[in-house]
Amino acid sequence: MNVRYRAAAGLSVLALAVAACGGGGGSEAKKPSAEQSQQAQKQMAETPAFSINPVPYEQVKDGGTLTLAIGQWPTQWNGNHVDGNQADTATMLDPIMPQLMMADENATFTPNPDYVTDVKNETVDGKQVVTYTLNDKAQWSDGTPMTWKDLEAAWKANNGENKKFKPASTDGWDKIESVKQGDSEKVAVITFSKPYPEWQGLFNRGTSHLFPAEHISTPEAYDKDYNQKIPATAGPFKVEKLDEGTKTLTLVRDDKWWGKKSKLDKLIYRAIPDPAAEVNAFANGELDAAEIAAGAPADLKRAKEVPGAEIRKALSPNWRHITVNNQSEFLKDKSVRQAVQYAINRDVITQSDLKDMEWPLQTLGNHVFMNNHKGYVDNSGDLGKYNLEKAKQLLDAAGWKQEGEYRKKDGKEFALSFVIPTATPTAQTEGELTQAMLKEAGIKVTIRPVPVDKFFNDFIIKGDFDLVPFSWIGTPLPLGSLPQIYKTGSESNFPKASDPAVDAAIAAAVDETDPAKAIDLANAADKLIWDMVHTIPLYQRPEIWGVKKTVANFGARGYKYYDWTAVGFTG
Repeated sequence: MNVRYRAAAGLSVLALAVAACGGGGGSEAKKPSAEQSQQAQKQMAETPAFSINPVPYEQVKDGGTLTLAIGQWPTQWNGNHVDGNQADTATMLDPIMPQLMMADENATFTPNPDYVTDVKNETVDGKQVVTYTLNDKAQWSDGTPMTWKDLEAAWKANNGENKKFKPASTDGWDKIESVKQGDSEKVAVITFSKPYPEWQGLFNRGTSHLFPAEHISTPEAYDKDYNQKIPATAGPFKVEKLDEGTKTLTLVRDDKWWGKKSKLDKLIYRAIPDPAAEVNAFANGELDAAEIAAGAPADLKRAKEVPGAEIRKALSPNWRHITVNNQSEFLKDKSVRQAVQYAINRDVITQSDLKDMEWPLQTLGNHVFMNNHKGYVDNSGDLGKYNLEKAKQLLDAAGWKQEGEYRKKDGKEFALSFVIPTATPTAQTEGELTQAMLKEAGIKVTIRPVPVDKFFNDFIIKGDFDLVPFSWIGTPLPLGSLPQIYKTGSESNFPKASDPAVDAAIAAAVDETDPAKAIDLANAADKLIWDMVHTIPLYQRPEIWGVKKTVANFGARGYKYYDWTAVGFTG
């Protein structure tokens, strides 16, 4: 849900898009030809790392209101919480909550001087010690100074020791041995029990933004203080109004902000769940930018035709997939899950979602690294290839015999639910394609639309699904996604998958301090995750935006974190 794929989190997001309908069953689809694959690789190489119309701060116009849309309105604004670990929530927290380290387009982290004046990563007495020196001026909007206690509270709430807290991920936090005061209350000394190479992802959107200790120190505060409200902030903007009725967040400059004054006077986020409606609002001048989701060629075409607008696209660590509930009545048997995997033609779904999107038609063969990452290896093996006959053989062996249209075992019909959010044509089409493919294998699939605002918290988190499509929004630090999403017992392991071999492989990867070895170990873990059939990767998700040409320092950001003081207009 958030993330770099960093320790702690991959942000989940709904892909709310209009899909171009593909063919029927999986047997009609063909693997992309060698020429198509080469073309996709060429497109991938030509797609920029970021596209935000970078303009120096001094050249950005002072003033103005930027109006943007988000797809899903949150109830939980505590980004550490499993219920608050959504991409849209992190997006709205960026201008108002602290990020101690910032990533650039190359996924390189540097200290954020607005919050920290010095950061040291050292080895002391054989242990990794990271020391943050907080900016003397840094304070919360209620006037409380920002101190080492805020970092300590985040560690204690998220490290997994107190089961009453519900963090999106414990990764990284569970490797911290202590958080202590240094020379002053502005110095936090963090000692790790084990080396943690991805420490830069702590205290930013890679895990979650820093929150005031007062509001996350107890399980009750952690659950309730930021539930449907934002009691304290610390950024260039502050909350003017959080309107639950219209699902609109209005931010204005914070006069108490100690850093560079934000160029914008005001920043407005409106919840528009329907992506076509978002593009319409952009075309009508109601929004200054609109994200174009996969499977929405009509939206892309319309955005390109908006006067004074341009398309900004970049490669991002975000990916589309189908999560497979390992605890489902019908899917507890790994061989059955593998049969489902074999019966789903990933190429068909990928081509359907990305058709006419001017984006590489390339399936994803890795749960950790994206196609353009140096660590990427296609680990999908045979399981990643559509093989209807193999699916049928596995189902027969598992005792699921074809009886008429569908398979049965002990008199029970093999029937799965494919849960999708309403008003989400891409997910609807993915469901219809999956339904047709699995029918050929003798598996009945019922598409089950649920309210978009309840899709994540009430269905995915609670495990109320057999198959469910959504997207993980990654971070510049991919290894953290391993324990967050795939480790036994993690709050974000939504299919509740569990395999000691996978857990051991994950531990080996995230504990390795040599970057090259860590990549090799992560790929070894990925092979086991494919075998477990936890998640069926589809493709690296497009980051495509329609943006007014006069908007500066905003758009398709890739790995780069926004500098919200510099976002604004050039004219």
